[in-house]
Amino acid sequence: MTCVGYRYAHPCGDESPAVFEDCVYRDRALYVPGERTLVLADVHLGRDRASNVQLPLGERRDLLSRLEALLERFEPREVVVAGDLLHSFDHLPPTVERSLGAFERLIDERDARLVATRGNHDTMLESVFEAVVPECAVGDLLVCHGHERPSRAAGYLVGHVHPAIGIEGRKHPCYLRGPATGAGGELLVLPAFTRLAGGVDVARVGSFRSPLLGNPDAYRPIVSDDEGDETLEFPPLGEFRSLL
Repeated sequence: MTCVGYRYAHPCGDESPAVFEDCVYRDRALYVPGERTLVLADVHLGRDRASNVQLPLGERRDLLSRLEALLERFEPREVVVAGDLLHSFDHLPPTVERSLGAFERLIDERDARLVATRGNHDTMLESVFEAVVPECAVGDLLVCHGHERPSRAAGYLVGHVHPAIGIEGRKHPCYLRGPATGAGGELLVLPAFTRLAGGVDVARVGSFRSPLLGNPDAYRPIVSDDEGDETLEFPPLGEFRSLL
């Protein structure tokens, strides 16, 4: 990804808060090395059945192939989903149960454990999956979905927002880093892991649909350029928006 003409800061890490400094950004996911934990958000299994547009490879194959690549690269001992593992609120088609089973088996075959925090879409999840929790501690970080306030102050890893940003005519899924409003600490918002989610352009919104995020101007977009295997952290949106 080229960024000619834009003032981005640096590859992430040099100036990030200590709570996030060792995290590795890759393919809409985040790896926490000290805890050997891979964090995903907004997998939305079954999203293809609610969409008029399907990925050429199909939802299940796309999600599993990308998850497998992440498992091979990082060899985590735990995979934590920051909410919305499922998409449907009120029913579970057989295809979704099969996809969830394949998702679990792939992680289990790599000797890792799958944990899911409850998202607003996960009303049916506990009927088919046992390891569902409101939030999950990953070292000093707290993983939760972000649609409700967490139980304690921490550094947060959340989903829910589906952030993306348009740069040079192309929309990129992005991470957001900034203050946790009303909760103390810093937070990092992950993009939706499913590629069927178009993403909310963070440079164009007036507010975020999460009680943990305040004025959009305070948050830095972070874009993982997987082709170049680098991560670019841009200025806060209040400064960066005028450069787009």
